[in-house]
Amino acid sequence: MSRLELPGHATALRVGPRAALVLALASLIGLAMFCWPLLVPPDPQPVAHADQAPLLFVLLLPVILAVVLAEISEGGIDPKTLALLGVLAAVNAALRPLGAGTAGIETVFFLLVLAGRVFGPGFGFALGTVSLFASALLTAGIGPWLPFQMMAAGWVGLGAGLLPRRVTGRAEIALLAGYGVVSAYAFGFFMNLWFWPFAVDDGTQLSMDPEAGPLTNLRTFALYTLATSSLGWDTGRALTNAAAIAVLGPAVLVTLRRAARRAAFDAPVSFVPPKPARGPAPAHTPKTVARPVPDRAPSTASPQKERERP
Repeated sequence: MSRLELPGHATALRVGPRAALVLALASLIGLAMFCWPLLVPPDPQPVAHADQAPLLFVLLLPVILAVVLAEISEGGIDPKTLALLGVLAAVNAALRPLGAGTAGIETVFFLLVLAGRVFGPGFGFALGTVSLFASALLTAGIGPWLPFQMMAAGWVGLGAGLLPRRVTGRAEIALLAGYGVVSAYAFGFFMNLWFWPFAVDDGTQLSMDPEAGPLTNLRTFALYTLATSSLGWDTGRALTNAAAIAVLGPAVLVTLRRAARRAAFDAPVSFVPPKPARGPAPAHTPKTVARPVPDRAPSTASPQKERERP
């Protein structure tokens, strides 16, 4: 019996050079928006208007995400890719309410990591942003944090698609589980950073100091996120990712790779010019049918005269 060969990776949403450049620039801008508390100069005058920065970012991030998604799909999205993106985003949106709000358990990231692994970084970024947006609509979780969540989830899917491709088998599951843990803590770190100045009252040991430098505020923020998030919520998310990938990862990877094989995302497309039309068929020439020659009529002459006949 022949063994079924499944492709290890399939590029469901290709990222061209220009789209890759736009994605890199958007990621740098998004990173600066997350890290704005550390980039504010230690001067009371600019800090007096720093509270307007998150509002500006909330307005800018959706535009940046829309530009990135438009650039990723500049070559046109295959209907199979669009259908797969919609199905996985709907599944993620349905899974998120099962764990959100309970000890940091998040059921939305393990499928995002596995899909980004199979279908590539472009698809992973698109799935992360669309999944968080769909889940926010489903759970009424729309707020100023949503654009930041979409960008951070897009990075999680993007990073999963950029992991080393030659790792297979149990080593691949271990790699993905480890990535799920690291991405869970990174997601919590960046989501805490953008609203940290407004989460703590001024004058405490965990508050942002407008007159301090970036390193001092980074140290203060590390203590804040360690005390309020990393030891609780982020750890629950990390354990959920690792357990879900370890238990469900092999079966989900096989299913996604079978879907990739049947969709044939990487199948080469070639256009063959049509063959020239043939000329009109020659007129039909009726065949000559050989007719049998009738035997000579029996003669009534005598045998002697018959012999004398030439």
